[in-house]
Amino acid sequence: MPEEKPTGSARPSPGGLPLSAADPGTARPEGGLTPPEPGAPAPTDGGGSAPAVGGGSAPAVGPGSAPAVGQGSAPGLSAGSPSTTWRRAEQGGRADSRRYRDVFAVREFRAVFGAHLMSLLGVVVSEIALTVLVYRLTGSPMLSALTFALGFLPYLFGGTLLAGVADKYPARRVLVVCDLLCAGCAVVMVLPVTPVAALLVLRCCIAAIAPVFNGTRMATLADILGEGDLFVLGRSLLRVVSQSAVLTGFGLGGLLLAVIAPRGALAITVCTFLGSALLLRLGTKRRPARGRDSGALLRSSLSGARQILDNRRLRVLMLLFWAPPMFSVAPEALAAPYADEIGIGSAGIGLLMCALPVGTIAGELYAGSALGPATRSRIVLPLAATTLLPLTVYALTPGLGWALLALTLAGAGSAYTLGLDRWLIEEIPEELRGRAMTLLTAGLMTIQGVGMALAGVAAEFLPVSTVVAGAGAVGTLCCLLLVAETRRTRRAAGGHPGEGRTEGRDGADRHMSSR
Repeated sequence: MPEEKPTGSARPSPGGLPLSAADPGTARPEGGLTPPEPGAPAPTDGGGSAPAVGGGSAPAVGPGSAPAVGQGSAPGLSAGSPSTTWRRAEQGGRADSRRYRDVFAVREFRAVFGAHLMSLLGVVVSEIALTVLVYRLTGSPMLSALTFALGFLPYLFGGTLLAGVADKYPARRVLVVCDLLCAGCAVVMVLPVTPVAALLVLRCCIAAIAPVFNGTRMATLADILGEGDLFVLGRSLLRVVSQSAVLTGFGLGGLLLAVIAPRGALAITVCTFLGSALLLRLGTKRRPARGRDSGALLRSSLSGARQILDNRRLRVLMLLFWAPPMFSVAPEALAAPYADEIGIGSAGIGLLMCALPVGTIAGELYAGSALGPATRSRIVLPLAATTLLPLTVYALTPGLGWALLALTLAGAGSAYTLGLDRWLIEEIPEELRGRAMTLLTAGLMTIQGVGMALAGVAAEFLPVSTVVAGAGAVGTLCCLLLVAETRRTRRAAGGHPGEGRTEGRDGADRHMSSR
């Protein structure tokens, strides 16, 4: 399938107290007791156990179950003390700290991860094979390029008009059906009688299905792993695999086409989609649909998008995901003309295109393996504000070595997304989770396509080095504005500087969900 949660809005606890967060990843009652990550032992204070108080026990989430949390506060702690609140947040962060190996210990995640690998293989092979096939049938470079571009354009359609599917139906059914539909499209592509126009339409169909699949899978990760650190690391692993596909997939696809014909490669794509569907069907549990809206799909999709984007906090968090990639694609899109500008060969072009993904992978893996949840939360805003700054070195028209260093540093700055993942998942009401993740995926792909197009247009009138440096400067300014807005939405609820959640919504404190 093509690639890229209990409710996260503040809500009453079983005992009637509102839940807030001293740490972006930790929901806690105001009394100061921090429920641990599902499956983890309760944090202690001075060696003692945090007692379960109140009437009921919290339902199981993810691989483990959370202990009961009720009305009381931990012994000896003042609920109103900021230092106590922050100390508890730090304790919760340490108790919640996980590693990548812990994610693979969850059986359902292993199935999702395997399906992700197969999906990526299918996507990469189909993109290359279809582009080559269209060029061989038409001899038109324009149609060949259009075939590749069609992988971006329908994301906006699928992510807005079809997003309701992600919450309207059980997640496993949605994922399997999406894979089967893509396999069906690939089967028709394999047929020798399929004309070029039909190939392009089928390419659009697969691309329109992609955001629904990806959004549903992202939402399902929270069901499988919980909202805590396991979810963050699971998302990180899927991103690392996707970035690795950028580095290796297209080269391997080219080697494959040297051995078999493009339609034969498309037949392999059919098998990968079917394999992904089988893994998801047999390797994940059936869960009920999240949404309660029984109305028309289009109305459900659009109303969900409106609820999400009307939420001031959710809106700015999504923009923090979207803004840096919009500007960081400029050096990749203009790698060939920049190589010509500084006088390096085709090998240099490949290095320029690989540097950003290499930095991204390194940053993700370091943040996921060496930093704890509290630290990942603290670096979100500083990294988001500065991740595009290295691109401004292009103003000096650097040689290959300095350009590669700048691109690698810009890629490494994307490590801010791990902490941002947790902030976002905790803000999204459960019944909107699938639609929110689908909208996030669609926006990310669409905004990158827009960024590539704008960079190309600007390079028609300005030197490539100026365009890339301008993208870094303008992008940094945009990110600084978003960081300031993020801080404002956080302060709207009177939160601590380490807090990731808020109830502030466009000037009014209200809940998106009554749950």
